[in-house]
Amino acid sequence: MLKSTYCVLIIFLSFFSTAAVAQVNAIQNIQARKIQSLNGKWNYIIDPYENGYYDYRHVPFDQSKSGSGGFFDDRVQKDKSELIEYDFDHSPTMNVPGDWNSQSEKLLFYEGNLWLRRKFDAKPEKGKKYAIYFAAVNYEAHVYLNGKKLGVHKGGFTPFQFDVTNKLKIGENSIVVKVDNTRKQDEIPTLNTDWWNYGGITRDVYLAEFPDHYISDYKLQLVKGNSSLLNFSLKLADATSGQEITLSIPELKLEKKYKTDGEGRVYDEFTWNNLNLWSPENPKLYAINIKTDKENIDDKIGFRTIQTKADSIYLNGKPIFLRGISLHDENPLLAGRLRSEGDMRMMLQWAKDMNCNYVRLAHYPHNEEMIRLADEMGLLVWAEVPVYWTISWTNPATYANAKQQLSDLIFRDKNRASVIVWSIGNETPLSDARLSFMTNLAETARSQDDTRLVAAALEVHRDGTNIILNDPLGEVIDLVSFNEYAGWYWGGTPAEITKYNFDIKYKKPVVITEFGGDALGGFHADENTRWSEEYQEALYKNQITLLSKIPALSGMTPWILTDFRSPRRQHPIYQNFWNRKGLISETGKKKKAFFVLKDYYQQMQEKYK
Repeated sequence: MLKSTYCVLIIFLSFFSTAAVAQVNAIQNIQARKIQSLNGKWNYIIDPYENGYYDYRHVPFDQSKSGSGGFFDDRVQKDKSELIEYDFDHSPTMNVPGDWNSQSEKLLFYEGNLWLRRKFDAKPEKGKKYAIYFAAVNYEAHVYLNGKKLGVHKGGFTPFQFDVTNKLKIGENSIVVKVDNTRKQDEIPTLNTDWWNYGGITRDVYLAEFPDHYISDYKLQLVKGNSSLLNFSLKLADATSGQEITLSIPELKLEKKYKTDGEGRVYDEFTWNNLNLWSPENPKLYAINIKTDKENIDDKIGFRTIQTKADSIYLNGKPIFLRGISLHDENPLLAGRLRSEGDMRMMLQWAKDMNCNYVRLAHYPHNEEMIRLADEMGLLVWAEVPVYWTISWTNPATYANAKQQLSDLIFRDKNRASVIVWSIGNETPLSDARLSFMTNLAETARSQDDTRLVAAALEVHRDGTNIILNDPLGEVIDLVSFNEYAGWYWGGTPAEITKYNFDIKYKKPVVITEFGGDALGGFHADENTRWSEEYQEALYKNQITLLSKIPALSGMTPWILTDFRSPRRQHPIYQNFWNRKGLISETGKKKKAFFVLKDYYQQMQEKYK
């Protein structure tokens, strides 16, 4: 009864939220469309008291009768006697995409509201549709075009867009975004995290042009467990029937023609033999083309299967050991979010240098370009949403937010062969409300994409020398995945942790999502001295011994590839606002434990040939 009542509340809230804003769902493969970049220098105004949003009675300006008066009202004021206390034209600028914390010293720790504005020229044409597309804004975005509100989006890591077809002007236009990165208990993520809360328009912004009846969504992937049966689905942005669609893969000499049904959809399953399957050793991508009489979309898609049987993971029908590492969307060498393909390629190449075939992109959706590079470079991906630690489990709005972020992640990356796991959360404490919340998320993931594994970092506890996993969420998901920090947060010295044993309830593949300990790069001592590279090195050696006791061990993603910034980590000697669990320091130097893991992964690579 509790679960069904919960679901009814979710449905009601989702309907209300949809009706409240004029947001259009993000579009599949925005890069293949006709786009005008709005990246570059944006003027900004810091607004900790939200003076640009509320009047002195704390009423939002955008809800007043005139709809003007706030910072979003970038129109010329006719009444020169009116007091105007803002001026975008003379305000400083910052780079978009980019976080504000790394672009101004006074914004390093800033959490609150900041307004950004960009002027751009447009030439809208009759018969065309237009949208403003944001790849990510952290966290809450209020978007205005030429002084009129387009809508609101919550969630710091997934794309969104707004229809501006009837709002663009020929010539100069002004877009203003109010960004609020304030941490809040009922949001996703919640108040308490262990990474830097980067604020701003952190990923690309585009003005996109579409024809009438354009393709908003498509998927081309192998059916689960079948290496030759392809599933193709497509949806137009409207319910136009009879639209001719052509799917082609020139390398395979494949061409199929369809017409959309009464809902503007196409659905087909067909057999195609002799596909060259994608894998880390053979990251084969096929050039795909989908076209109508007005639209021509190119993509690169790989085909592979992923499934579990008993306590093993199978890629393309063969057992695989996931030789992984976790990483954040942050450049250790240059403060801030990963800025470019070069930054992302550097991180993934470091993982490959360690003999990885797998990465955990924690603890939130990373840049779409990161996933495409993983496709190209041959790295399997665990993709995650920020349902992290102490979520407001009983708040329907919080669940609706989590569900939307998961849906947006799946929508964006469902054609990427590298993504094999949808993760619905990390280290969430046990309760009936949490189990209902997470079970519903798992069902959402499977209903939207049943071709991948569903997982989460489960809870464990200890009884004497036993590490026990009986988290009831383990019944629901496909992997036994958990974080385990013996030798750092508990368990004594590295040499003492091998006395522990595992008591795991579920007969499923085990993937250790985190283990490790901090080491200050360049600090050397004996293996019992915390914070030294030798301690971290000994810890990794003994963790490998400890984890090898698990018969169903199928992979791991130790924490973490590189040192990363965190306000929680304040030790003045060893941390200085850095989490030092990286195997690579903030200067790019490989620590001693890097080579321990590299050697172990070389052994596992040979074993699973």
